[in-house]
Amino acid sequence: QVQLVESGGGLVQTGGSLRLSCAVSGRTFSDHAMGWFRQAPGTERTVVAAINWSGRSTYYTDSVKGRFTISRDNVKSMVYLQMDSLKPEDTAVYYCALRQSAGLGFLTQGYDYWGQGTQVTVSA
Repeated sequence: QVQLVESGGGLVQTGGSLRLSCAVSGRTFSDHAMGWFRQAPGTERTVVAAINWSGRSTYYTDSVKGRFTISRDNVKSMVYLQMDSLKPEDTAVYYCALRQSAGLGFLTQGYDYWGQGTQVTVSA
């Protein structure tokens, strides 16, 4: 059974930082690309960042480039999202997702397993 468990969300002031973590079990982690998505109330879930199986290829949505960093540890079966210079518009529920493929994916439809989500709130 595949499980993804996110942690690290919370309340932070504008300009602050948070580090999200996602623990994966039930799969050979290094076989799969991973992604972080977010969803604010009344909006669709969209990709924030993605990373391929090795960690050598990454993708960021334009609004977070230069502020967020995705990384993975294939020994620990963990994926991380370091979020710096946070803005109120980053407020959302953040989801970790696993893709059957080893290559990057940018759409929710391309991911097969999801975590329960963690709330990130950035105050003005």
